[in-house]
Amino acid sequence: MLAHLLPIVSLAVAAVVAKPVVVRDSPISLSIARRFNVTAAANVLKADQARAKVLKNQGLAGGKSASFKSAAAAAIGVPVTNGARHTSHPMYVCATRLVHNLIVDTGSSNTWVGADTAYVQTSSSVDTGDEVEVSYGSGFFFGEEFLDTVTLGDIVITGQSIGVSEFAIGFDGVDGILGLGPVDLTEETTSSGGEIPTVIDNAFSQGIISSALVGISFEPTTEISVTNGELTFGGTDSSKFTGDIAYVPVTSTSPASAYVGIDQSITYGSAGTPILSSTAGITDTGTTLVLIASDALAAYQTATGAVADSNTGLLKITADQFANLESLFFNIGENTYEFTANAQIWPRALNTAIGGDADGIYLIVADLGSNSGEGLDFIDGFAFLERFYYVWDVANARVGFATTSFTDATTN
Repeated sequence: MLAHLLPIVSLAVAAVVAKPVVVRDSPISLSIARRFNVTAAANVLKADQARAKVLKNQGLAGGKSASFKSAAAAAIGVPVTNGARHTSHPMYVCATRLVHNLIVDTGSSNTWVGADTAYVQTSSSVDTGDEVEVSYGSGFFFGEEFLDTVTLGDIVITGQSIGVSEFAIGFDGVDGILGLGPVDLTEETTSSGGEIPTVIDNAFSQGIISSALVGISFEPTTEISVTNGELTFGGTDSSKFTGDIAYVPVTSTSPASAYVGIDQSITYGSAGTPILSSTAGITDTGTTLVLIASDALAAYQTATGAVADSNTGLLKITADQFANLESLFFNIGENTYEFTANAQIWPRALNTAIGGDADGIYLIVADLGSNSGEGLDFIDGFAFLERFYYVWDVANARVGFATTSFTDATTN
């Protein structure tokens, strides 16, 4: 599914269960585990593009998810995968405290379980009688909606609405999704219609966190599985970023406005070669790569001298070209974020996992699959977000970024 949900690198979120918190004034942080889905890796670009197509179409439809039948039809001919990189977090449900490892996704908002580990009903389970279905592009699920008590680290939420999967495709190795996107995306995903409060909404309304926001920290890595990320609910973790967090409002341009969308432009190198003019797009932990409009990618390919690789679908450069590769500059609000040469390449230690040559150099900036001017012209996915501290401020409808000690890392 996503980068899959995030594409071909898995991020698994894991936290330690602690005592329930009734009211919490300080932020609550949870560790995030990251896993690489080696069985899905070769389809990373196709999975991201399939997700992008669905996100765009759903945004144009007001955030409404595709029906089960249309989701199934859309999946025909599309490699089903949950992506290369996944961010998942163990969520405990009901009195049995059964652990479900969920993909952390800011590009969707329904939380659901049961793709791998079966949901077990207990005294705290309430069957709403509603059916639920959500499509993610290269994956989808269908099931029943329940109310139950869920635990995420120190966060214990009562009466949380969760989907329980009866049928799911594209979620190998994970149990479902922890949806952290705008609540509007849940509208009409159940048979009774209406919106479903997200875990952020309920944690705030129940007094568990003092602010309806989440701070997200990733780190680049070349390992297949590692716990090196963090979710912070209700605030930010100053130990995870350098300098100040700069915020911009969620874009007003549709369909990006339905998501954690922003306006940005991109230039290349010291000469400031234009790559993508100021336009709207989204930030998304569920997308593995950095996707830009087809016309922008053509400009990037010209600037870098890269060639398309038939095995991976990604752009490929030589060692000499990499030595001369300059930074990309993402202009967001009044700030410019440097995306270094090393940040632009796939982790070379994981080349063979995506069907590439062991000694090849592949770029993670890739084709969105449509030209600019359609209201969702880029997706700043996991490969971008792992280089910066990322904040989704739900209450104030704004998005924040800050540099980290890994912004200039040469990990890849």
